Amino acid sequence: METAIEVRDLVVTRGGRRVLQGIDCTVPRGTVTGLLGPSGSGKTTLLRAIVGVQTVTSGSVTVLGEPAGSRGLRRRLGYLTQAPSVYPDLTVRENARYFGRLYGLGRADADQAIAAVGLADAAGQLVGTLSGGQRSRASLACALVGRPEVVILDEPTVGQDPVLRAELWQRFQAMAKEGATLLVSSHVMDEAARCDRLLLIREGRLIADDTLAAVRANAGTDDLEEAFLRLIRATEPTDPTAPARTGTGGRSLTGSGDERAAR
Repeated sequence: METAIEVRDLVVTRGGRRVLQGIDCTVPRGTVTGLLGPSGSGKTTLLRAIVGVQTVTSGSVTVLGEPAGSRGLRRRLGYLTQAPSVYPDLTVRENARYFGRLYGLGRADADQAIAAVGLADAAGQLVGTLSGGQRSRASLACALVGRPEVVILDEPTVGQDPVLRAELWQRFQAMAKEGATLLVSSHVMDEAARCDRLLLIREGRLIADDTLAAVRANAGTDDLEEAFLRLIRATEPTDPTAPARTGTGGRSLTGSGDERAAR
């Protein structure tokens, strides 16, 4: 399968601390790849390096055959940050049309992107008056309006209700079937099952880079939460005096689904 993103021995140091510690991974074209790990594990730093906006200490990142951040990638890559990246004093429609014009696209393309993220009924509202979840979707519409070949999404479903989350994932999967490559970060466990491939990161190190089936097989369990816990334990030094670990007791790598939704 052809590679869309290739990361080789990537090291990022910030404040004297290594945030990414020699990451090696690939993301195949036309897939939805999930980047999962606890808060502070380095997910956003890795995504920023792939987009080309993160200063790296060493290593390389190639996207669609070009070095990350290359001018030629600007129209081929879409990026959704955790913080909404839209103008609060413009409507949802005005934001989408503005970003669409940067790609030489018309009003119909902007309206299509708005509908795809479930904001058609709120298209005329000022972004500043929207809920947090709606603002995130407005940002997503602007990231998708140019129909990028590679889409980098940093926790795109945070704050969304379960029905809308499912609809967004259906949209992501449809985009992949049409040939787009998506890299989606999350630490909500049930979202891992919606991906074609998984990258599991912990404390700046990649501990899994494989298909969903292979991750389950390598861990010896079909339960993804337990599979991730087993992989994490396998990379940690054995301390016979340490208390035994148990499961997280929720749907998230960092706590229950309810705790995650409240953040």
